[in-house]
Amino acid sequence: MKVPLLDLKPQYRALKAELDAAILRVSESQHFILGPEVKALEAATAAYSQCRFGIGLSSGTDALLIALMALDIGAGDEVITSPYTFFATAGTIARAGARPVFVDIRPDTFNISPDAIEAFITKQCETRDGDLVNRVTGGRVRAIMPVHLYGQVADMDRIMAIAKRHRLRVIEDAAQAIGAADAAGRRACSFGDIGCLSFFPTKNLGAFGDAGACVTNDEQLNAKLLKLRVHGMEPKYFHQLIGGNFRLDEIQAAVLNVKLPHLDSWSAARQRNADFYDAAFARAGLAGAVTPPPRAAAGSRHIYNQYCIRTRRRDELRQWLADKGVSSEIYYPLSLHMQECFAYLGHQPQDFPEALRASQETLALPIFPELVESQLQYVVDTIAALFRQ
Repeated sequence: MKVPLLDLKPQYRALKAELDAAILRVSESQHFILGPEVKALEAATAAYSQCRFGIGLSSGTDALLIALMALDIGAGDEVITSPYTFFATAGTIARAGARPVFVDIRPDTFNISPDAIEAFITKQCETRDGDLVNRVTGGRVRAIMPVHLYGQVADMDRIMAIAKRHRLRVIEDAAQAIGAADAAGRRACSFGDIGCLSFFPTKNLGAFGDAGACVTNDEQLNAKLLKLRVHGMEPKYFHQLIGGNFRLDEIQAAVLNVKLPHLDSWSAARQRNADFYDAAFARAGLAGAVTPPPRAAAGSRHIYNQYCIRTRRRDELRQWLADKGVSSEIYYPLSLHMQECFAYLGHQPQDFPEALRASQETLALPIFPELVESQLQYVVDTIAALFRQ
């Protein structure tokens, strides 16, 4: 049996007529930049994320970058974030001219640890003239950028309380978490100042190429983001700000407008697949050898962009699965604090032990909506076969 990590063709076949018609509609209109499809997607995405405003953008990475720009975060500033995430999270902080400040993750959810944020602020920072200052570097700590990793909301109640206490802005990296919610039903992107979304094709809601968005409840930030995505221009050819070309293509918006009404059913299918895995792993008796991801808190909504198990024999297991026709992926094999480009931060591997351990033990299994139970069972049976040798 072959079990791919992701297969987008079944989704396309099911929506082919609608998708082809949407693309043709844009082609016939010859309106390719910031047209009605983009406006419709912005409104729908904002509503879906429980926010007032949506800004369609060229990618999830650009969403993070423009959010930092909108909050005037740059040289001399520092942003607290996770070392265990996709590169864009910390990469955009550095591109904005600021300094990424890594703190460790929780071992259960893989999300940034509020305890670690508190510890950094308590041990290494002080307040000077109303600003939170890193005593070691002299930088102003301006913001927290939590990541809702793998489709599960970070502990935003505690993070927002910390941010309020120290007058920090909050940018939510929800690239993997559109529609994820906490136990109170509050969705990713609705907590902080700006929420950032990715519509990369592998995401739960994926475009036919790069695409992203910011959402916010702040009217002034919305106005600033709209200017920044078109080179800081308003009106035409008059530039109050230095922005960039961060526009969302009309064709990508048309594709996403077709797909968005199906997102809840796709996320529900991912949740059913996760439930099947959980039960199958329990039946297989692999406790101690393989640890499934923790169940989401009661009442919360995990959308399972990824289903990541832990095992100390991770690399051996990945090769075993590949030999048996099962695709998997390592998210992420090298924590950001150990990436060569961040060597200037001066970190050692053990500075963030939970992030280091996650990078050595986690393996993402196929979880996409169109998988059938026989494929899911085959994945578990194949894993069990290795550990029963």
